[in-house]
Amino acid sequence: MKTVLDKIYANYPENDRELLLSAYRYAETMHEGQKRASGEPYFTHPCAVAEILIDLGMDVPSVAAAFLHDVIEDTPATAEDIRGLFGTEILTLVDGVTKLDKIHYQTHEEEDAENFRKIFVAMANDVRVIIIKLADRLHNMRSLNFLSNERQQRISKETLEIFTPLAGRLGISQIKCELEDLCLKYLDPEGYEYLVTNIHQKLAERHDFVDFVVKELKKLLEESGIGGEVFGRPKHFYSIYKKMKNQGKSLDQIYDLSAVRVIVETTEECYEVLGKIHKQWKPVPGRIKDYIATPKRNLYQSLHTTVVTNFGQFFEIQIRTREMHEMAEYGIAAHWKYKEQKISETGFDQRLSWIRDVMDWQGSLNDSKEFVDSLKNDLYDNELLVFTPHGKVISLPLEATPVDFAYAIHSEVGNKCVGAKVNGKIVALNSTLNTGDVV
Repeated sequence: MKTVLDKIYANYPENDRELLLSAYRYAETMHEGQKRASGEPYFTHPCAVAEILIDLGMDVPSVAAAFLHDVIEDTPATAEDIRGLFGTEILTLVDGVTKLDKIHYQTHEEEDAENFRKIFVAMANDVRVIIIKLADRLHNMRSLNFLSNERQQRISKETLEIFTPLAGRLGISQIKCELEDLCLKYLDPEGYEYLVTNIHQKLAERHDFVDFVVKELKKLLEESGIGGEVFGRPKHFYSIYKKMKNQGKSLDQIYDLSAVRVIVETTEECYEVLGKIHKQWKPVPGRIKDYIATPKRNLYQSLHTTVVTNFGQFFEIQIRTREMHEMAEYGIAAHWKYKEQKISETGFDQRLSWIRDVMDWQGSLNDSKEFVDSLKNDLYDNELLVFTPHGKVISLPLEATPVDFAYAIHSEVGNKCVGAKVNGKIVALNSTLNTGDVV
């Protein structure tokens, strides 16, 4: 609990500190005597959630709401108490995160589904609700070992189905990767243990090789007069696990256990460095991805290439600017973390547009279960990128048709659409589009 106070003093000016410290003291008093499943004082949990948000660089109302996020649910405090002491903005955030524990449902599934619908409605009004919720879930996952096996399985499954793709969609890769690894630990303990043991061994073997690649790339930057930094990082366990499962590969067949990142100042330098890398080492066909020209749906931008050295070793290199790197790590939270650099409002709005889309069609669904099922389909990063005749990239879900494309342009275009041309040929309106099609 001391570390969270140290972080408040280190990260917020004096006038903001007062509000955060009073939220801290109020929550401490209200949770007094309560214990977690681990036997620790309950108050350690809101402190840990607040700390995660401070590390993400979130604003004062979000951190205050993190301290208070369980007081309405678990203590005698009322919504009016919170409004009176901390104002409407903080109450709205706390209320958005608070579970619907006053209603009794027939099944766990029904209760969870209704909670998710409520979180989404709150999130459409203020995205900070889901960022607090993600931090809350991350700390609960970190201390999941104190719960029964059945609850560990249920919470991990729900986290993997809803919260990790949500973190991914908001671009917060720090939280997404840690959540996925924690879920794997409980959903497939043997698989997880196997990876932990064997990857550490392989990474130790590869350590000198990664060092060699980093040195070579630093030399390349120096010779080109480009300022930047280069570092190696191990891939997280879950991404390797998924590759092994989906592609039926053994660990020995996975080349990219670690990736090397090059961070430069400008987009032009990204492409210049890519060209020079390909001159030095052979690129692997089909493994070059340009997410700068065509960003992912969560606005992730980077160049990825897999190359092979003169002595036959494969490895992946990612090249991006500093701003792209911050956006890749912090996602939507970068809007608050780098406020003084003004992460563009359009980028912020684009990241949130899919939430508004979800809310537009949620009204037509009969029940919360149906809502959550549709949400799961929308969350997974199954997307295809198609082009307008003017070269604008439109992101659509897998198996989208020309009609979906028309509505993505504008509802009026969708309403009046009578025919479609794909790659210059007339096609049926219900035909399926593929990545790269010009529509």
